[in-house]
Amino acid sequence: MRKISAAVMLACLAISPVFLTESKACTNILVTKGASSDGSNMISYAADSHQLFGELYYLPASVWKTGEMRRITEWDSGKYLGLIPQAARTYQRVGNMNEHQLIIAETTYGGRSELWDSTGIMDYGSLIYVALERAKTAREAIKVITDLANTYGYYSSGESFSIADKDEVWVMDLIGKGIKTEDGANVRKGIVWVARRVPDGYICAHANQARISTFPLNDPENCMYAPDVISFAREMGYFSGNDEEFSFCDAYAPLDFSGMRGCEARAWSAFNILCDGKFTFEDENGNVVTRDAYDYVEYAMGRDSSKRFPLFVKPSRKISIKDVADVMRDHYEGTPMDMTADIGAGGNALPYRWRPMGFTYNGKEYINERAIATQQTGFWFVGQSRGWLPDEIGGINWFGCDDAATSYLTPIYTCTYEIPECFREGNGNMVTYSSTSAFWITNRVANACYRMYNIMEPTVRAEIDAWENSMIQEVANADSHAMALYEEASQKPRRQIRRNDDKRTTAYPYTAVREWLTEFSVENAQKIFNKWVALEELLLVKYIDGNVKAQNSDGSFVTNAHTDCIPDGITQPGYTEKWKETVAREHGDVIGY
Repeated sequence: MRKISAAVMLACLAISPVFLTESKACTNILVTKGASSDGSNMISYAADSHQLFGELYYLPASVWKTGEMRRITEWDSGKYLGLIPQAARTYQRVGNMNEHQLIIAETTYGGRSELWDSTGIMDYGSLIYVALERAKTAREAIKVITDLANTYGYYSSGESFSIADKDEVWVMDLIGKGIKTEDGANVRKGIVWVARRVPDGYICAHANQARISTFPLNDPENCMYAPDVISFAREMGYFSGNDEEFSFCDAYAPLDFSGMRGCEARAWSAFNILCDGKFTFEDENGNVVTRDAYDYVEYAMGRDSSKRFPLFVKPSRKISIKDVADVMRDHYEGTPMDMTADIGAGGNALPYRWRPMGFTYNGKEYINERAIATQQTGFWFVGQSRGWLPDEIGGINWFGCDDAATSYLTPIYTCTYEIPECFREGNGNMVTYSSTSAFWITNRVANACYRMYNIMEPTVRAEIDAWENSMIQEVANADSHAMALYEEASQKPRRQIRRNDDKRTTAYPYTAVREWLTEFSVENAQKIFNKWVALEELLLVKYIDGNVKAQNSDGSFVTNAHTDCIPDGITQPGYTEKWKETVAREHGDVIGY
C-alpha cells in the first residue's frame, strides 16, 4: 500500500455548501467464490445509524393459511406501512441470511428526491427481510423484491442491494418512480432498477452511492433490469442519449463531492486493501487491464469525477473471511485520507470525528472524512454462503455489534434453533441499557478506547484477532462434526409422525445437526460476550487516568516490592508528534520555556 507523509494527509477539505448526511450510511463488500480462499460467496455489511440498536433478527420457518397477512413496518422508524398477503411457506432467517444460505444487505444512496413514493408500502428493510422469507436464490430474491415494490409501491429512497446465494453474487441499484398528480396522489408505483452479477473471481463494493453505470442490454445471465429503466429516465428528463450509453447511477443518483469523498472513497479503500494497491478489471472493450489504485485516488477524494474506478475488480490474492472482516475496520490508514494523522485525531490518533460531519469556520465550510469503520454502527456481519455443504451446515452469519474496529465477529450458523441471549431481540434498546447485551458491552469497550485510542485499541485488537482466528479453526472442526451427524442421519429411514391436525408428515431428519450447531453458535457467542465484559474491566484498571500499568506475562499487574496492591512500572505515553507540533505552534508562547 502506498504511504503518504502525514504532512499532506487531510481530515477536512473546503467545499461548496454541501454536507454529507449520515442517517443511513452503510458499507458492503461482495466476494465471489472464485475470489475467496475457501470457495464461499461472502457479503459484509455495517448497519450504520445513530438510532439503530444492534440485535440479531430471527424468524423461524412457518407455514401460513390462505388469507393470512404480513404486517409491514418501516425498518428505520418502526412506522406501520400496511399489510401484504403472506406466502404459503416462509423460510427461516437469521439476521440478513436465511436457511438456504441466501444473503441480502444494502446501502442507501438516496438519489433523486422527487422519486420517493410516500404512498408505498414496501420500504427497503421490508424488501430485504420479506425476500429472505420467500426466496432460495439470488435470482429469486431479485424477483421477489421487484414484484413486491411494483405491486405495493416503494416507500424508501434509492438503495443498492448486495445479494448472494451458494452460486452467484449480485449487486442491484434501485429507486422509486414517485410521480404524483397535483393533488398529491401517486399515479405510478414501483421501481426502476438494474442488477448485475459479479463475475466469478471478482469482488465488488458499494457505500451509499449507486455504482452501476452502463450495463449490457442483452446478457440476461449476467444483467437484469426493469423494462422501463431507460425510457423512464427519458420521460423524466434525466437522459437523452442512445440506449447503450445509458448509465443508471448518472441518471438516477447524479454524482457530487459528497458522493465521491464520503461514499465512493470507502469502496475505493476496500478495493485498495483487498487488491494490494492494483486494480485488475475488464475495460469497455473486454480487455483485462491492471492499474494502480492511486490512478483513482483523485476521484475518491472528490476532485475528479472522470476518474471513476471499476464496478468489479479482481483481487491480487484469494480473500479470506478474516480479510473481509478486517477491511470493515478501515479508517483510510496509510492513504491521503488517513483519519489518525491530522490534528482532528487529537493527541491519541483517534480515527473518528463526532457529528455533525461538517462545520463552518471563518465563512468557509468543511467536511470530515467518513471511513468504513464508524462509531454509530448498530450491527455488522460477514455472511458466508458455502455451496459445497448442505444448507443445514453451509450458511454462517459472522455477527457483531457496534464499531467494527473495536468489536468482534462470532459465527452463528443459520440453521440455529436459538439466538444467543447477548444478541436477542428486545434485550435492551437505544434508550434502555442491558448488562447482558452485546451491543452495550461492545459500546462500553469502544467508548473506553476513544479516550486514548492509539494506546488502548491495540489491546482490544489483539483480543479480536485471537478470537476470530481461533473461531475460523473451530468452525472447520464444527463443520466436520456436523457433517458426520448429517451423514449418519441421511442413512436412517425417514419417520412418519402424526401432527396436531391428525394428519401425518415426514419427520425432519437433521434435527441433531441443527441442535448441535445451535449449541456451538450460542455457547461461543456467550463466551466472547463474557470475555468482552472482562476486557472492559481490564481497560478501566490498566489505563485509568491516562496511565498504563505494566503486566506480567501471565496477565497479572506488576506491583512494587512491598505489597501486591500498589502497581509498579507505570508509564504515561503522552501524545502524538502531530499534537505536540500543533500545540507548540499555536500555544507555545504560553507553555514553552
